[in-house]
Amino acid sequence: MKKNIYILFIVIVTVLGACKKGDLDRFPQTSISPNLFFNTEEDLALYVNGLLSMPDRGSYLNDQSSDNVATTAAVEVKNVMAGNTNAQNINTGWGWTRLRDINYFLENYNKANISSEIKKHYVGLAKYYRAQFYLDKVKRFSNVPWYSGTLNPQDKELLFKASDPRALVIDSIMADLDFAYKNVRESVPAGTPGKWATAVLYARTALYEGTYRKYHTELNLKASANVFLETAARVSGEIMASKKFSIYNTGKPLQDYATLFGSQDLATNPEVILVNIFDQAKNRGQNVNGVVFGDYEQAPAKDLIQAYLMKDGSRFTAIPNYDKLGFVKEFENRDPRLAQTMAYPGWIRVPDAQPYLQRLNKNFTGYHQLKGYVNSTDNVILNSVDFPVYRYAEVLLSYAEALAELGTLNQSQLDESVNLIRRRVGMPDLNLAQANASPDPLLQQQFDNIESNQGVILEIRRERRVEFAFENSRYDDLMRWKAGKLLTKSPEGMYFPGLGKYDLTGDGIEDIILIDKSVTIPAEDKKEKNSLGITLIYYRTGEIGSDATVFLKNGTNGGAIVTENVTRKFEDPKYYYRPIPQQQIVLNSNLKQVFGW
Repeated sequence: MKKNIYILFIVIVTVLGACKKGDLDRFPQTSISPNLFFNTEEDLALYVNGLLSMPDRGSYLNDQSSDNVATTAAVEVKNVMAGNTNAQNINTGWGWTRLRDINYFLENYNKANISSEIKKHYVGLAKYYRAQFYLDKVKRFSNVPWYSGTLNPQDKELLFKASDPRALVIDSIMADLDFAYKNVRESVPAGTPGKWATAVLYARTALYEGTYRKYHTELNLKASANVFLETAARVSGEIMASKKFSIYNTGKPLQDYATLFGSQDLATNPEVILVNIFDQAKNRGQNVNGVVFGDYEQAPAKDLIQAYLMKDGSRFTAIPNYDKLGFVKEFENRDPRLAQTMAYPGWIRVPDAQPYLQRLNKNFTGYHQLKGYVNSTDNVILNSVDFPVYRYAEVLLSYAEALAELGTLNQSQLDESVNLIRRRVGMPDLNLAQANASPDPLLQQQFDNIESNQGVILEIRRERRVEFAFENSRYDDLMRWKAGKLLTKSPEGMYFPGLGKYDLTGDGIEDIILIDKSVTIPAEDKKEKNSLGITLIYYRTGEIGSDATVFLKNGTNGGAIVTENVTRKFEDPKYYYRPIPQQQIVLNSNLKQVFGW
């Protein structure tokens, strides 16, 4: 059991704590001389374990920048599109403290009197962390200064250097990841990255940059896109060939997918390549239930619900008037992942005895997220659920997508990748020839820049969206596919044809009633009851901007729930990037903004 395997979360306060007092123009100051500290493998392990940084269960709430959700949070990209911010007041993302900590290790590790092989393992981990750091920088700014070492305050030329070209920085990232992949040990403490975790980031980075260069013509780097796509396919294929991992599938299509997000032991799960371990008994707990479920700032959008296929593999959006189906009908005969990701009609929340009723709160969609929520009231359980940092499903989808973009994907390769994921939930296999012969017309409109293999690429993109919903990957996908225009659509929620009574639990008995906003909700003893003797929940209904409780697209005449009345504009290519903070431009005149910022 995972409780007998515990992660080494040891941080050297005297080293890393002191390393975080300044910026790049300061040495990492320590109370221990590097000559006295970096001498043994234990020293290197302590320092590198102190660099450990992984996403946690809060990632289930980090989809707010994408088209998967509606939110009332002050999300940067949505503020940018609404015209509420500019280069002068975007001041985040330019921190370099972590890089200094990493480079300090890379400058001092060689003092250790240990074998070259041992050193390379820890150097590989440090380079893995440096690659993570710089990939985030490239995603945000494209061109950034590359620093391979710590800086002396007298190094004015380096301190005030211009940003390096994206191509140089990416090549350096890829070199770091290649080194890590070849040198990091396979056997490492549970909850820390090993060889195959570095391989996942290697493949992810290659796929990101390969597709980014292919679709972002403003970079003038399209000619080199295939080199990265080939690397993504190769490294993903090597992970697959290792036979170390497999899709978690116990033959329970209605449960197995959800198990990945509510398990107290993912350390032994065959699909999880890297796990962030939580265990309240060892003072490492995290409970996100209260944020995931309630008046939260992330509500699933109808557009995401519509992306899920029918159980027989046909398109939900091919159903006549699919956009006017009510909540109960939307969940009938769908891909089982939908009901393992969203609260479905008839779902019962512990400790309740009756089915849960979706709350139609103002500015929310009516849909409620289940992924990341643990259906329990036991705090020990709630605080001891692991988070899957890297899943084998990502490897399979990266493999298929890279080959599809290269134009070399065949049915056999689909069967050993995408279709393994589909089979977990009992979905029909994706057929390459059929997908390319009949592309989804709605997806064609959304992604109109695909040059070849269109049908299968669209279906792989659908799989990524569905499989990784609320796992904080959708925004990066939209950015690399150059699909920022999809963010301009305001999220919508459940559809109601007008005022009246509605069933939300799927038993055919009304649960709620929508009344005109001008009508006063009656006193409790005057409210209408349904045939079960349960009092209906009342909602005052009207158009957005009114004092109604529920906003419908056409007010009392019905429509989908609407969440905002803001006009969004996505400037291409400007909004695929963010500006360097203005104060940094003032301090260093060699730094230049890109793409109109």
